[in-house]
Amino acid sequence: MELILVWILNAVALLIVAYILPGITVASFGSALIAALVLGLLNTLVKPVLILLTLPITIVTLGLFLLVLNALVFWFVGSVLKGFQVNGFWWALLGALVYSIVSGLLSRLLTS
Repeated sequence: MELILVWILNAVALLIVAYILPGITVASFGSALIAALVLGLLNTLVKPVLILLTLPITIVTLGLFLLVLNALVFWFVGSVLKGFQVNGFWWALLGALVYSIVSGLLSRLLTS
């Protein structure tokens, strides 16, 4: 049950990000649910492999390259799904940062 609540809160976080940032659009709550699911799956399955493959550059940049990886995953989801659109890399970087903050704040609602 908690997993479904986290999924719904992440979809709400995507809607908030789309409301705040003009370069990111979400068509509907259903699109936000699908985008949150795909983001969660990619962050769980693909991102650890990407982190391992880019470990040397991550070490050289003192971890800042992880922000680029987050942005690339966010941008990729925006380019694959129809109801979720990200208008470029810089919007993806900003969107990934705001999404992390908002979803973190919303997930704290479950732990209180």
